[in-house]
Amino acid sequence: MCADTSTTAYWDAAAADFDNEPDHGLRDPAVREAWAARLWGWLPGRAGDVLDLGCGTGSLALLAAERGHRVTGVDRSPRMVELARAKLAGTGATVLVGDAAEPPVGEGSFDVVLVRHLLWMLPDRQAVLRRWARLLRPGGRLVLIEGRWGESDPVGLPAAELSALVGPLTERLSVEQLAPDAALWGRAVRDERYALVADLAPARRHTEIVDVHLILRRGDEVLLARRANTGYADGLLHAPSGHVEDGEDVRTAMLRETAEEIGLTLGPDEVRAVLVLQHKAPTGAARTGWFFEAELGEGGRQPVNREPEKCSELGWFPLDALPDDMVAYCRAGLEAYRAGHRFALHWHEPDDPIAFAPKGPDRLTPL
Repeated sequence: MCADTSTTAYWDAAAADFDNEPDHGLRDPAVREAWAARLWGWLPGRAGDVLDLGCGTGSLALLAAERGHRVTGVDRSPRMVELARAKLAGTGATVLVGDAAEPPVGEGSFDVVLVRHLLWMLPDRQAVLRRWARLLRPGGRLVLIEGRWGESDPVGLPAAELSALVGPLTERLSVEQLAPDAALWGRAVRDERYALVADLAPARRHTEIVDVHLILRRGDEVLLARRANTGYADGLLHAPSGHVEDGEDVRTAMLRETAEEIGLTLGPDEVRAVLVLQHKAPTGAARTGWFFEAELGEGGRQPVNREPEKCSELGWFPLDALPDDMVAYCRAGLEAYRAGHRFALHWHEPDDPIAFAPKGPDRLTPL
């Protein structure tokens, strides 16, 4: 049920008469049999863990429990929960008081999330659906029973709209029209009522880009390059860096990128891994960066800009007073290195800028 206290009070007051509706209480044997047949077709054939969100008095939860499923119900109304616990007594089911939009259960714990006549009332439905999907085990199933009720001034959630919301989360999706089956409602209905059954895509092994960054030291200074014409973070300063190519180890990639970008041919013994930093961009894409340290000796080889089409300038900057106009990811890596951290996270939120924000939140987390 909805999250505000006035809504909770409304459903508490409605609980005593809630089961009088044929499809709520399932007191009519024909209505109960119709819902049982539908529900058992939506749930897995083997016994599993079913989460019934906004469970009301527990009528559908009871049907699932009778089929051998391990059922957890959640409802915001304490009075509804009290009635559901009584209805489900002896089945082994658990019924919790809680917000169905943010249920008090663990992620990855259920085979099915079952929700009836609830999502249409919730704000930010896309975020709620993502949250519900995280409650499922890999390959789990969402069963969403919704509709658009009334003919002159309808309210609810059309099947096409819900399909568009669920589609990005799913591997298989089907919509089953329920309005034509009068036995489900104890009477004939003419509005839109349906069940959307979505099998989530199985978990895929995580993959991400690996990149390398050179912390080239000249005493207390570090070399930075200003990006240009790349389409990403142009105009901002960044350490010499690049991606690991297929078949390369990270040290080989660092040596190659150093030669390509700043014209220094370093040997394997001249670079030292000093930091591993996993980073997530504001767009949500993750990568892991390896930061290598090298020292530029006096009177020896000097870096040169070997890629002027991608780099507008090279410059030396004090490590303890880094400039603000830097890529936030690189800035975080240098700050972690300066602090002596060897492993860290830099996990952007969606609204964070790519550029370092002096007054913004610090996303660096040492490990």
